[in-house]
Amino acid sequence: MKNGFDVAVIGGGPGGYVAAIKASQLGGSVVLFEKDAVGGTCLNRGCIPTKTYVKTAEYIKHIKYAHSRGIRIDVSQLGVNMVDVVANKNEVVKKLTTGVAGLLDSNQVKVIKGTATLTNDGKVFCDGQSYEAKNIILAGGSKPRVLDIPGIKSQGVLTSDTLLDLEEVPDRLVIIGGGVIGCEFATAFAAFGSEVTIVEFTDQLVKPMGKDIYKYLRKAIKAQGIKTVLNTAVESIERSEAGILVVKTSDQKTIAADKVLVATGRRADLECLGDRKNEIAMDGTFVLVDCEMRTSIPNVFCIGDMNGQMQLAHAASKMGETAAVNAMGGNEEVDLRHVANCLYTLPEAATVGLTEEDAKKEHDIAVGTFSLNANGRALASGETDGFVKVIIEKKYGEILGVQIVAPVAAEMISEAALCMTMEITAHEVAAMVHPHPTYCEAFMEACADALGKCIHLPRK
Repeated sequence: MKNGFDVAVIGGGPGGYVAAIKASQLGGSVVLFEKDAVGGTCLNRGCIPTKTYVKTAEYIKHIKYAHSRGIRIDVSQLGVNMVDVVANKNEVVKKLTTGVAGLLDSNQVKVIKGTATLTNDGKVFCDGQSYEAKNIILAGGSKPRVLDIPGIKSQGVLTSDTLLDLEEVPDRLVIIGGGVIGCEFATAFAAFGSEVTIVEFTDQLVKPMGKDIYKYLRKAIKAQGIKTVLNTAVESIERSEAGILVVKTSDQKTIAADKVLVATGRRADLECLGDRKNEIAMDGTFVLVDCEMRTSIPNVFCIGDMNGQMQLAHAASKMGETAAVNAMGGNEEVDLRHVANCLYTLPEAATVGLTEEDAKKEHDIAVGTFSLNANGRALASGETDGFVKVIIEKKYGEILGVQIVAPVAAEMISEAALCMTMEITAHEVAAMVHPHPTYCEAFMEACADALGKCIHLPRK
């Protein structure tokens, strides 16, 4: 069959390229369509680039506080060359995308660059050619959600995509949206030297992560000189004759800015649906799928940001593996209950499972907490802002949820997620010998506290 494959994957992001490789490993002939560079938003414009910026911000933080550890540095000479910052980001991105391309090639996945769409006859159309596949996996990803605000298209108003190529540090940066994207960029550009203001429509930053995370994040944000305006909408953006952007808010105030970042989330990129956009069932603005990642068309699967179940790169990868297995005749389901959510600010934050508020609605719970100011590694490192909170089911000690704020929270959360996935109880975690001194001891201590057995906390 000319241009015929067992599996066609549209989109080469962390869901799509993983799906393509998995299907090939299972013996399928696979074609992958990507309109840009492989790696998708995560590698090219999202997870990886922003983390290079936050890491640079972390270096700046350590340099500024080096004097407290006996290191003499003239911090008045400290500065950031954004051309070099962007070049470093691009180098990291290139290494990773080149690596992904190499993986696809070594797994005999045929990669076609171009915009691919579904056709009414069940094929995939790309750049004048039609391709047949027994099963199709949609991994079109997402794009920045831009609100309908007067002046939103003014020069100097940027998205999370375009801000990453900015080769100068804006004196004043206003960020519309206090979610994960907004807070991570705020952390980076505040360290680079910008006067940053976050305008958030709700009553707290990163609201889905819960009140405990916000309590510490608010303090950290303030310490970095970042201003926050909560419970406030942006009504318009105007550009003055002098080239200054003026952000007008719903409380009739104005904020002057040199650049404005619109960080109000991302929406599914549905372009690949093509001629079948009215045939595939939708869940609001996302593609509706079952637990096997199958759409309303039996041989068409949809993964990652397009289905809206969890807009995280690592979740997309798991969805991709599952869809590939099922496309090749398997029978697997995706379980996203224990997928961790991470925030890369200074310090980091991470959560998995239920918050205390949600857990107590369905369970008889106990809660354990351990502050980093009682953790030896944190004290030795001079980074004691943070905590570990564990919510358990009281009768058996099942771990229902974990929240962490710590310098390495995104690394620490994996132990909690593993325990929850493997149904390891708080009793077993508290009994496990953790290496000392480590930040991870705080998770053990929090589990012990939930059981009323913590050695390193005063008796309640």
